[in-house]
Amino acid sequence: MNRRLLKRALAALMLVPLLLSGCGEPVPEEGQGAKVGVLLVNHGSHSKNWRDMLVDVEHSVRDRIMADGRIAEVRTAFMEYNEPSISTQMRAFDEAGFDEVIVVPLFLTVSSHSLDDIPTILGMKADPKVMAKLAEEEIELYRPRARVTLTPMLDFSSLLKKNLLRRTQTLAEDTTDTGVVLVAYGDARYNQQWETLVGDIGRYLKLKAGIDTVAYAWCGHLVDYSPEPTLRAIEQVLELEDRAAVLPVLVAVDPAFQEDIIGEAVAQSPEGSRVRYAGDAILPDAGLNDWVVEIVRQTLDGGA
Repeated sequence: MNRRLLKRALAALMLVPLLLSGCGEPVPEEGQGAKVGVLLVNHGSHSKNWRDMLVDVEHSVRDRIMADGRIAEVRTAFMEYNEPSISTQMRAFDEAGFDEVIVVPLFLTVSSHSLDDIPTILGMKADPKVMAKLAEEEIELYRPRARVTLTPMLDFSSLLKKNLLRRTQTLAEDTTDTGVVLVAYGDARYNQQWETLVGDIGRYLKLKAGIDTVAYAWCGHLVDYSPEPTLRAIEQVLELEDRAAVLPVLVAVDPAFQEDIIGEAVAQSPEGSRVRYAGDAILPDAGLNDWVVEIVRQTLDGGA
């Protein structure tokens, strides 16, 4: 299947409401008194700064999401490492009598987390291998009584491309003699989708900012959290351009990535004076907040 068609098919699949009949009680149809909540789900991190940036998204969108009265509550959940977890928040929605919860994964694109872990945590999938892995990581599974609707990920819109364009133009002194290094987490099982993500962003930067050279590197589990791939990408760009602008394609700022991995690669570069690096992330971004509000509205209205 064509990669773009695959991406659209996956996005459409994520929009289909899945009924979870935990107690066998009928779920009220929307417009007939259904109590609907929104759960913003992110990965979780040991870094308080990272967690705060994700909680700030909830604070920024809460009033707008709840303004028309169709949404009764907005919550945030961390998939791992932290509380409140997905199970904790879904149990709270059940205890408060919610009929439906719109789950918005704040993840960049399809991955093992978005297509395997989160649906399994919510009782939508029952792959023994995934369940065993989550149990080993001490991540609780919870099958809610409320109906759950999963929305698409952040790459469903153009916001990531616009975010990287803005950050590139801010970081680069002159885009005509600066190349870009895009550093993303990566995913072994869905590598094709991640390559498509950074490839699309790179083509957008070439078109909109006049960037001639774009390289990318992974910084996550796929490369054992090593700075070496980022360093190699920097060297590749500097062979062709006067300067290299290094941009993390990461949702938020975590010192383990922006400093210990990407920052270390910048520090190791023998041409450090030619490297531009801000140690930033996609957040904060008003466009991302707008997207969250819009995807919830579209889901309520019957799909994107």
